[in-house]
Amino acid sequence: MTAGTAPGRAAGPARTIFFGSGPFAVPILDAVAAHPRLEVVAVVTTPDRPAGRSRSLTPTPVALRARDLGLSVHQPSSIRSAETMAELAALAPDLGVLADYGRIIPQALLDLPRLGILGVHPSLLPRHRGATPIQATILAGDHDAGLAIYRMDAGLDTGPLLATESWPLDGTETAPALEADAAARGATLLAAALPGYLDGTAPLAPQGIAPLIVTTRLTREHARLDPARPAVELERQVRAHAGWPGSFVETAGGRLGVISASVAPGEAADEADAADIAGVAGTIVEAAGGRPAIATSQGRLVLDRVQPAGGREMAGADYLRGHRELLGTTVAGAATVSGR
Repeated sequence: MTAGTAPGRAAGPARTIFFGSGPFAVPILDAVAAHPRLEVVAVVTTPDRPAGRSRSLTPTPVALRARDLGLSVHQPSSIRSAETMAELAALAPDLGVLADYGRIIPQALLDLPRLGILGVHPSLLPRHRGATPIQATILAGDHDAGLAIYRMDAGLDTGPLLATESWPLDGTETAPALEADAAARGATLLAAALPGYLDGTAPLAPQGIAPLIVTTRLTREHARLDPARPAVELERQVRAHAGWPGSFVETAGGRLGVISASVAPGEAADEADAADIAGVAGTIVEAAGGRPAIATSQGRLVLDRVQPAGGREMAGADYLRGHRELLGTTVAGAATVSGR
């Protein structure tokens, strides 16, 4: 297999193993299952995991969809085990397709399908390699989102590119909405790129070297809003972390989830009396419309919709109306910022 071309024509439908777990992968699976040049012989996804307050075992979105489609589902605890490798090898796959799987694929498995494994990644590689490209796109304030379909190699999202697509962002996207849009586009892009790849006529281009950003997995602690950062960055964080891990601040009245936020347009003349306390990053102040806002190192983050711990989601103004004692207090982790 050369670096510059697809590997060659498959005789008949290519026996295909699909690797995926999360919601981004579901439309990709649909496209693979419906493609006339492919035969899905197995769907590999991660094991059921505890979810919800009951912590009951819950299948991945891909497992649920694969069963609806009548496909064979494999949920190995270890993709590297000799038993798993033997099971997949026995299927004699021609091709693999991977999207939002959540596990590193070992070299022995990359080498198993004759035509290799194609990855569908929701960013313009090499930008935003790694586990959280959707969130990273929003956090970075990128003007465009993108997709890349590439032949996987031993590196982290480093293989040669088969197809790419980009589209403009308007700066209001949340991670769940952008993920759904990218998934639908990815399914279409993959379906269009497959014939050339299977026929060996599609060129494979090496990835560029810049701009390179490698993302990391998100944890619950990433949900904390740090007022030492500018308000514009925190507003992006709220949108990027919508769904998981969410966003919150620790107030004197307890943890307050931030569902949506905006950046105050500027200090109004009638708010001059708030200038002193606004010099402390993390101070809770009142913004236009009676909404709570947090002074940051640069600007104020207005909390448009919030959710108190154990309570229901509500408008920020409604929350502040019942918690005016929080005005002038600071959220946990706040620090004095000079030069405002």
